[in-house]
Amino acid sequence: MSEPLTAAQIEAMLRASPFISFLGLTVTSLDAAGQEVVMRSPMRPEFEREPGTGQWHGGPIASIIDTVGDYALVMFVGRGLPTINFRVDYFRPAIGTALISTGRVRRLGRTVGVADVDVHDEKGALIAIGRATYAI
Repeated sequence: MSEPLTAAQIEAMLRASPFISFLGLTVTSLDAAGQEVVMRSPMRPEFEREPGTGQWHGGPIASIIDTVGDYALVMFVGRGLPTINFRVDYFRPAIGTALISTGRVRRLGRTVGVADVDVHDEKGALIAIGRATYAI
């Protein structure tokens, strides 16, 4: 493996995907030594569970978790990775807030990588957690 990607390189990759670009993810911090990436995604009407509520639907939250977990590993691999397995646990609704997602590498193997993601609202409340396995 080469040098870890920078935040600018990861953001360029995020923007290159129409779907990921739609999620509005931006890198707020990157710690290669700690194998962690933090991203922010703003609320948009298309993510609402019901129109006008400002409440996030679980689908976009799951997509954000999968993407942030993937990019925690992408930082070291340099390319997008296919998801092998994925799970999410939701703890409370996210209403009228952007989401702050922290992805941490748990395993970076030769053929498989695992990442955990914590999702918080802007006040720091834990909204959901996820774990995904990716093919390296």
